[in-house]
Amino acid sequence: MTHETHSQATSIRLTNARIERDDRTLWKDLDISIRAGEFIAVLGPNGAGKTSLLKVLLGLLPLTGGSATILGAAPRRGNPHIGYIPQQKSFDADIPIRGRDLVQLGVDGFKYGFGNPGPLIAARVDETIEAVGARPYADIPLGQLSGGEQQRLRVAQALVGKPSILLCDEPLLSLDVASQQTITRLIDNYRHQAKASVVFVTHEINPILQYVDRVLYFADGQWAFDTPDTVLQSEVLSKLYGITIEVIRTKGRVIVVGTDEATIHNDHAGGLQ
Repeated sequence: MTHETHSQATSIRLTNARIERDDRTLWKDLDISIRAGEFIAVLGPNGAGKTSLLKVLLGLLPLTGGSATILGAAPRRGNPHIGYIPQQKSFDADIPIRGRDLVQLGVDGFKYGFGNPGPLIAARVDETIEAVGARPYADIPLGQLSGGEQQRLRVAQALVGKPSILLCDEPLLSLDVASQQTITRLIDNYRHQAKASVVFVTHEINPILQYVDRVLYFADGQWAFDTPDTVLQSEVLSKLYGITIEVIRTKGRVIVVGTDEATIHNDHAGGLQ
């Protein structure tokens, strides 16, 4: 486990943090800091506590032990400094909500819901829709859009509030390669422009590998936090899982394979298999 020192530019800090669910410890003694502008990939098998970390930061799940801070304050629901991109899930075909309606909810939507926005909010919504390249279908009902188009609008919804922290829960799931590349570039462009921190939960490291500064890897109640080259090593992952793990690098891709007939989880994009 790699422990981080404090930084003046720290946006997220967890100190001796612990999460237990159903009498099982997902992770413990988590002691990390994430700096402004960093792109952090959160990896690990299903049930390791990746989404639980996002829930803690969103103020939806209390820690079992230790502490967490967001820009120096305790996590809380509806924090305007946080943008959230969920997993890609299709909307019902007959849903009447338009793309711009979804984006507008990103501006204090938890307070006001739908309605006619004032000129300043309308201008911000239009600007963000343009920035993610969604203008051609912003006024079409969401159910009539493709998965990639819907996910662009979810990105716009997360960005319209101009957050300092962007939390992403497997936002590339079920998207084709072209849409994965588009969504990842949008997220990376925003973090550079706004110096925003990105915490990106994923099962597939390769689509985002070129953007990642550090990796937080959860497995079997343990964790590791460092650069991709440091964490994604056979020795490190074997220690986390307690079994022999082989890491293969080929043509700019990382493939992680569990041996001893142990399947860790599937990752067709080149992560764990």
